[in-house]
Amino acid sequence: MPELQTRPRPVAPDPRAAWPRARALLAHAAPALAAYAAVRAVGLLVLALWAPAAGKDALHLLGGRWDSVWYQRIAEHGYGYTATLPDGGVHPDLAFFPLLPALERGLAAVTPFTVEGAGIAVAWSAGLLAAWGIFAVGARLRDRRTGVVLAALWGAYPTGFVQSMAYTETLFTACAAWSLYAVLKGRWVTAGALCVLAGLTRPTAAALIAALAVTAVTALVREHRTGDRHGLLRRNARMLLGVCLAPLGWLGYVVFVAVRQGGPFAYFDVQARWGNSIDGGRALAGFIAGLPLPAALGLCAALGLLGWLVVLCVRQRQPLPVLVYTVAVVVVSLIGSGYFGSRPRLMMPAFPLLLSPAVALAGIRTTARTAVALTFLALASAVYGAWTLLGSGPP
Repeated sequence: MPELQTRPRPVAPDPRAAWPRARALLAHAAPALAAYAAVRAVGLLVLALWAPAAGKDALHLLGGRWDSVWYQRIAEHGYGYTATLPDGGVHPDLAFFPLLPALERGLAAVTPFTVEGAGIAVAWSAGLLAAWGIFAVGARLRDRRTGVVLAALWGAYPTGFVQSMAYTETLFTACAAWSLYAVLKGRWVTAGALCVLAGLTRPTAAALIAALAVTAVTALVREHRTGDRHGLLRRNARMLLGVCLAPLGWLGYVVFVAVRQGGPFAYFDVQARWGNSIDGGRALAGFIAGLPLPAALGLCAALGLLGWLVVLCVRQRQPLPVLVYTVAVVVVSLIGSGYFGSRPRLMMPAFPLLLSPAVALAGIRTTARTAVALTFLALASAVYGAWTLLGSGPP
């Protein structure tokens, strides 16, 4: 009789085998993380030296003022607080998304950190994760050296000081960068899950949701046109699952606000009370028109530079999900009616805008010259950041 063939019993993965791979990935990204950390350290050092001279506490500026206070209040007491302004305006705390305060509360519960300290710790940790994701995207689109420079440039962004604050920018950018990287690697379920987290962090997640959806639809249409239509949806089941997952975080919070406030459009009413709505750019145009001529021309020049960076993204032929995400973040940041000063901060997660400058800097003949250029940018960002924090503060 022939010997029976038995299927080998599946072997459980050895958790120890994951450590060498994790160490290798960390070693690969180490130069980018070090460069980013160095850039942010310069910013913190300048602030620490300048703040006492201005009679202010640098740590309190990073974790205990402006939007940080709203997140900390939510972390400590949950939603339900409303501030009434002297002019009669009403600002409900439901305008702030829940992931950051949830992390602050959780970290403060298991560590000696106060909620304020936990917020700073989350932001700094998320900044490193964001730099890692930005490096991963840059290295995949170009090469490792470009990825390192891209991460450093993002740290030296003009409003990069916000990355050191208990704000949501680093947390959102970390989710977005790794979600885009997952799409580029074809890991759609992971991309969708990260998009859920992004949607619980900031409303800007709409740009990431759009990037995944447009990419998926384009892939399906392209495959359909090839004539291989049999089993189209089955073959792309994981992609479709990722796209279906993507909006659940953002939608979940919008539904939460709707149920809490008793109206289907309550979230948009909350944002309108804060002066945040889509007006197609009228507020931006009105702001520019009200400036003195030199300032208006300077702002128009800055917007022109922004448009040129978007054009460069297109000319670089950046992958569709990266390009859609970048353009959507820029557009959403410009067509809102909110305070103008917040717009550069809102655009900070659009890190692919910096890919063209990163390629140019990475192409400098010697590493020393690239380092000098990055050092100059880090110092400029640090001085501007300290001056802003010690003055009017972040918008």
